Amino acid sequence: MSAIFLETRRLILRQWQECDYEPYIQLNADNEVMEFFPSTLTRDESLAQIVRLTAHIDQYGYGFFAVERKDNHEFIGFTGLANVRFESHFTPCVEIGWRLNKANWNQGFATEAARACLKYAFDTLKLNEVYSYTSVDNKRSNT
Repeated sequence: MSAIFLETRRLILRQWQECDYEPYIQLNADNEVMEFFPSTLTRDESLAQIVRLTAHIDQYGYGFFAVERKDNHEFIGFTGLANVRFESHFTPCVEIGWRLNKANWNQGFATEAARACLKYAFDTLKLNEVYSYTSVDNKRSNT
């Protein structure tokens, strides 16, 4: 069992497990989920991303955590905090982000997980600020 970092009423945010690999590959191959990204990800790209996400959590104690539903123990995506890896006028910084499979959209899971991550960021990690950014066309994430 991987380390649990955060729990909410309905969710567990934890380190990645091998059983997450296939659903994560499917999530990143979904055109609708990846609508506001340059492209979907291949199997190898998704697996490489899991390696990076896991290493970030191991190194910093936070990252984009695997999100599991408590009611059915299903992996539904990720939510968490990460150090931004590009240069911009607002970097260096920590960002909050999420990506869930379509079956779990519009049920408040992203909001629930993001609130837990923000509480962790400010109360536990003692961060002064957390950034969020997305495409201006991504209305679901802008609300």
